[in-house]
Amino acid sequence: MRYPRPLVPGDTIGITATSSGVETAFEGRLEAAVSVLRGRGFEVELGECLLGAGHISASAPERAAEFMRMMLDPRIRAIVPPWGGETGIDLLSLLDFDALAGAEPTWYAGYSDTSTLLTPLTLLTGSASLHGGNLMDVTESLPAGLSSWLDVASLPAGAADAGVSASAGAGAVVRQSSPTGGWSRLGSGSGPVEVTGRMIGGCIETLANVAGTPFASREAIRALGPTIVYVEACEDGAYSICRQLHGMRLAGFFDTAVAVLVGRTSAPDSKTLTQREAVVDALGMLGLPIIADVEIGHAGPQLTVVNGAVGRLVLDGGTQVLEQTLA
Repeated sequence: MRYPRPLVPGDTIGITATSSGVETAFEGRLEAAVSVLRGRGFEVELGECLLGAGHISASAPERAAEFMRMMLDPRIRAIVPPWGGETGIDLLSLLDFDALAGAEPTWYAGYSDTSTLLTPLTLLTGSASLHGGNLMDVTESLPAGLSSWLDVASLPAGAADAGVSASAGAGAVVRQSSPTGGWSRLGSGSGPVEVTGRMIGGCIETLANVAGTPFASREAIRALGPTIVYVEACEDGAYSICRQLHGMRLAGFFDTAVAVLVGRTSAPDSKTLTQREAVVDALGMLGLPIIADVEIGHAGPQLTVVNGAVGRLVLDGGTQVLEQTLA
């Protein structure tokens, strides 16, 4: 796995809306988020594909071209969208993943519809990516135990920070723990859990449409070796989430999973099926530890997952820790 070099003050962060743009009513929030980055010493480059009230900020060719330009520009060390969006899937066939695989890796961060690009980027180029807050989230503080994408992207080997430590000779280690102690096992499993595998996953509603395609194929998933798969529901009802998880399983997304992490959600239950039951219905047959109510996704606050990192999950009574090694 390839890891972009750590961010340092003076580096440039690119802002482009790979999916939905920022409408006029939220431009003040955008300016406040950009000010946070500049206040931490970063240069900020605002893309042309950024504003707009529609479900996309610009045409697919325009958004793809801007994303590729920023990813391949050696001045730009990280890219983050203002927020997720709706249909970023229309970029996948327009991106040159071979060129991205051959270039020095750049941090790409975000969540929600951004998962549509984060996961294929890691699977097809061998470069780590960051599933955490989007740009608009940098104005929010996180409770102790959780680390933002910006903190993780800025972590050099040998450094230490709140909630983050480093392991000499093995690259940075991101150690995050539940601030509420609210993680729990789903299904029939019980007892402590300690497993290790590479991290991969994202938003169910977007990844379900990519799993099994050339952008998230069974072969690419298997090439990672043992995995800890994380999933989270944004807004779909339990029936839809159940069907989508079944589809991801049939497409091979969980073929090498040693555990599944399920993010907290405010998505609705259905008439005869809860969100928790939907997960068990689709994935319980795998016989894996399924850990629910993890701080991942739309029901903030959220921890940062490094796609491609070697994760070590520990759930044992009051110990609820996800440790990720950039190796």
